Amino acid sequence: MIDIHSHFFPRISQAEAARLDPQRAPWLQTQGAEGQIMVGDRPFRPVYDALWDGARRLEFLDRQGIDIQIMCATPVMFGYHAPIERALPWAQLMNDRALEMAAIAPKRLKVLAQVPLQDVDAACREASRARDCGHVGVQIGNHVGPLDLDNAGLLTFLAHCAAENIPVLVHPWDMMGGEQRMKKWMLPWLVAMPAETQLAILSLILSGAFERLPRSLKICFAHGGGSFAYLLGRVDNAWEQRDIVREDCPNKPSSYVDRFYVDSAIFDPAALRLLVDTMGSERVMLGSDSPFPLGEQQVGSLIRHAGLGEGQQQQLLASNARRFFNLD
Repeated sequence: MIDIHSHFFPRISQAEAARLDPQRAPWLQTQGAEGQIMVGDRPFRPVYDALWDGARRLEFLDRQGIDIQIMCATPVMFGYHAPIERALPWAQLMNDRALEMAAIAPKRLKVLAQVPLQDVDAACREASRARDCGHVGVQIGNHVGPLDLDNAGLLTFLAHCAAENIPVLVHPWDMMGGEQRMKKWMLPWLVAMPAETQLAILSLILSGAFERLPRSLKICFAHGGGSFAYLLGRVDNAWEQRDIVREDCPNKPSSYVDRFYVDSAIFDPAALRLLVDTMGSERVMLGSDSPFPLGEQQVGSLIRHAGLGEGQQQQLLASNARRFFNLD
């Protein structure tokens, strides 16, 4: 079983975070097995040691029956707001610490790099450096400030990854809605996060970006593609009825599902069956979103109990990930 979507947060001190931004950069406060991600002086999220300790992560993998787990940055680590002279060393530090965590079992723990997307040239260089150092791909946020994935610079980065066979995982972050409308109950994670993911996918489809990007690009969207599969019929209908939707998109939106992958972190058997029906079983991969409380608590259980055929289960549980991340 290969889990392609899990997070880590290394032991970053407040002083190290201050080099990026004393008020906005995250760091880790720990006491034994318990921890707190801090942003400046403010608590951000309670966590536990599987997030930063490779040995504890391996214990988690053994309990869950996971053969290989791919770890990526907790999105608060991205640092896209900072000037590049601070953001690049920060990304490099995070990437080096990720490899240090995985070094305890490099055949079982794999890592995705983060890159300073606010500077496309630097992001391309760091993606290549990280790949050469042992990262199996990169994780990026679904936007950089007001720039969605159809931005010319971000397309340049994706084309670079395609040319160098660097797989890309797109993770939603910095969610829409703001504190006034998403005021409590974790609404940003429950409402805005799926919307952000659908926005990222549609920005590539409706802008015509997939017509310009090489088919060799390996790109996967977290959280089952958010609300994409459920609302794809609405998008197709809009494309058929309104010329402003067709303006930059020469083909029906649903025809582009063969250009990207999604993970399985959607927590409902019926939703997973819809996702597989929409994307095809060859384009869905196991993603747990561990070790966070909103992740799958018994990894792989959803796939095994969704009524999928044995062959489809094996695709989702391992074989698709092996191909996507070049793990063979």
